[in-house]
Amino acid sequence: MARWVRLRPTSLKEPSAGAQDPLEPPADAWKSAILPAVSKPLPSNRRPAISIVGPGNLGTALALTLPPAGYEVRSLAARRKGFRNRQTRTLARRLKARLVEIGKQPLDSEVVWITVPDDVIASVARLLAQSQDWKSKIVFHSSGALTSDELTCLREKGARVASVHPMMTFVRGTVPEMAGVAFAVEGDAAAVRAARSIVEDLGGDAFVIKKQNKVLYHVFGSLASPLVVALMASLEQVAQAAGIRQRDIKRVMLPLLLQTLRNYLKHDASAAFSGSLVRGDVATVRKHLAELKNLPEARAVYVALVSAALRLLPVRNRKSLARVLGSS
Repeated sequence: MARWVRLRPTSLKEPSAGAQDPLEPPADAWKSAILPAVSKPLPSNRRPAISIVGPGNLGTALALTLPPAGYEVRSLAARRKGFRNRQTRTLARRLKARLVEIGKQPLDSEVVWITVPDDVIASVARLLAQSQDWKSKIVFHSSGALTSDELTCLREKGARVASVHPMMTFVRGTVPEMAGVAFAVEGDAAAVRAARSIVEDLGGDAFVIKKQNKVLYHVFGSLASPLVVALMASLEQVAQAAGIRQRDIKRVMLPLLLQTLRNYLKHDASAAFSGSLVRGDVATVRKHLAELKNLPEARAVYVALVSAALRLLPVRNRKSLARVLGSS
């Protein structure tokens, strides 16, 4: 294994006492910082060069956060149509990185980080496997649900492979900082060591996950972010039906949402739970269901969440509420 790999023990950190409220934005949160700040001096030992395969939302975020942590992003690899993407070309110029076509030109970096969508990871790996020598190289992919076995063809060519998934949301136009982000890692021992070293330099926290747990781990992440956004979409639909103007919805709901999350983070789900179900207001729930008949998507979300609350949270008049749901 090349000497640059450094194994540093990492663990998921608990917030320290007196730490800033995680829901309270920092004073400069509204500044349009393009690159995250580097809070610690970089050691003098050289980090490996990295190539990003698939510079989409996640790949772009990594490409922008790796250099401040001391890593050269040497190449950006994309499909041929990606060469016409203005953002990709701009990113390559900014990083002074080569822009290459996947599988057509060799990637001359020690680490290759594949950040394409899950459904094409295996096919991209096959293209890459045919393009060059892979002995002594480290290859990651960043699927939350798929294991390092998606890269078997590269492993067979001599690469050490791992899945390295950040528990973070990546959307166009936003580059989240990696400091404090948890990365689930599994794969070949050498690749896991390399991943943990890189994650630590990014300020993240790497933890090893078992292959058989990856799908449920990804469900966990889906419930924590994209499905929360789906809930927000249902919330907006109901708010508009209630006569709240679109431009006012966030202002009206923000204090409630923030306090709910603060209660959950400070205590737990049971202690943060409030409202008509805690009180056992059967008549109120019945009225909710009746009014939601004209909003079937929101009604389905409501029924699913009430059903979960009946099973998981402290609810009064549980049997009566279950009958109301069953008759709806």
